[in-house]
Amino acid sequence: MSGADRGSATVWAAMAATVMCAVFAAVLALGQAVASRHLAGGAADLAALAAADRALWGTADACGAAARVARAQGAEVVRCTVRGEIADVTARARFGPYTPEVRARAGPPRALPGLPSAVP
Repeated sequence: MSGADRGSATVWAAMAATVMCAVFAAVLALGQAVASRHLAGGAADLAALAAADRALWGTADACGAAARVARAQGAEVVRCTVRGEIADVTARARFGPYTPEVRARAGPPRALPGLPSAVP
């Protein structure tokens, strides 16, 4: 081994460790982003279902139910509208540095063409 090569393995090991830490940080950030999106999506879906369940009681009751369900899921309702029996809810969930907003709609099932109605 020549004198010019002395200590080069230490430099390469330090660079490899730095690259591995950067990759680990990127994967961790991506995982947090995906988890926050799923948390917001689940909260929006459940809040929309709760609002649709109470749609006939009025917008205030329906959106109140949606807000309670979203809070129980660790999220908050950003927007809630009810038109007829259809509820449209946007929920926001904070997880780490991410705060995604997800929109969900819910209402009564529609009968498919050629199939008997779900409601007699």
